[in-house]
Amino acid sequence: MLTRIDLRSSAYSAADLRGVLPRAALDVDAAVAQVRPVVEAVHSEGLSAVLAATARFDGVEATGIRVPADAIASALDGLDPNVRAALSESIRRARLVHDDQRRTDVTTRVVPGGTVTERFVPVGRVGLYVPGGLAVYPSSVVMNVVPAQAAGVSSLAVASPPQKEFGGLPHPTILAACALLGVDEVYAVGGAQAVAVFAYGLSDAGHEVEPVDLVTGPGNIWVTAAKRLLRGVIGIDSEAGTTEIAVLADDTADPVHVAADLISQAEHDPAAASVLVTASEELAEAVDAEVVRQVAVTKHVERVQAALSGPQSGIVLVDDLDAGLRVVDAYAAEHLEIQTADASAVATRVRNAGAIFVGAWSPVSLGDYCAGSNHVLPTGGCARHSSGLSVQTFLRGVHVIEYSEEALREVAPFVATLADAEDLPAHGAAVRARFR
Repeated sequence: MLTRIDLRSSAYSAADLRGVLPRAALDVDAAVAQVRPVVEAVHSEGLSAVLAATARFDGVEATGIRVPADAIASALDGLDPNVRAALSESIRRARLVHDDQRRTDVTTRVVPGGTVTERFVPVGRVGLYVPGGLAVYPSSVVMNVVPAQAAGVSSLAVASPPQKEFGGLPHPTILAACALLGVDEVYAVGGAQAVAVFAYGLSDAGHEVEPVDLVTGPGNIWVTAAKRLLRGVIGIDSEAGTTEIAVLADDTADPVHVAADLISQAEHDPAAASVLVTASEELAEAVDAEVVRQVAVTKHVERVQAALSGPQSGIVLVDDLDAGLRVVDAYAAEHLEIQTADASAVATRVRNAGAIFVGAWSPVSLGDYCAGSNHVLPTGGCARHSSGLSVQTFLRGVHVIEYSEEALREVAPFVATLADAEDLPAHGAAVRARFR
């Protein structure tokens, strides 16, 4: 089921590896062209354009998008007690981790009378997107809301697609998660039109949806395309692609565990990527056999089979652990599992990954829900340069410069010299004017 890519006895550069490793195809530029009319219609026509898009894409005829407060409260009241307990524990653990991420202001005394302070200021208003396609994602409510609250964001709004079977509201478990987190501004709107609403705001039956400063959260390609199109009007966390897992394993790994973890991420979407990197041909054979056995009894068998047999998934054979590390660094997986001897030491050698799961008892599923870490992570190789969602996503570092007269007088000649070197004499004049 899984394609084999044999890199043994091959000398591949990092650039070469990026070209030969399996990767999901994601043509965001083509999607931008398709979502542009939707985004422009929301900008110019407001609510009527949103409702038209909702009818077209979600099959829901609606008169507004604001979810009533009583519907949010009712969703929590009707939530299965076991699900409520699990969500509460997920929230508790996420708060522990994210509360520790909050940075403190730092003042540096550059010279006597001259200081630079870095202040960390939360974004004023944030739009949090929670997908609702092939699965239900209350966990994404937790992963978006908790770091924003820990950062001190004062205004939060959640958008999630309306569901026909729930009267045109988002899934009740998503609404219940919002209630548990104290979020009462929720909109039944999905796709590119949700991002456009966040970017431009609108009037919804007398209620003003205020535009946001930042949009975060994963979504399908239409959400990603709208985020790319509107970047600059709003800030965005990332352009999230389909989920992916890479497992770096040696002959100490249990093939049952490895196969189960590959399948767990394939369950998300037919385009999900599941990749095993190993120097052990015996493990590769055993994982292949386990995948076939486990897929046959999994619930979403067609979806999983499509993902695992697609060009974005496969088994990569390498010469040794060092070669495996080069491969996973080139791949820069959203989720990277290390299932090797001395996994903790191996994990310290990894440079590029959205999140690293160390050892047999730290599966990606744990991070999806209850590790305390965040599951909104960079995909498509973006872990080479970007981080996952955290408190820092919602904070801006602002430098505050305060110099006394004497401190400025001392440095004035250097400022003037550099201004002249750049042929910007007015810069130097602005300093000299203070000492005439």
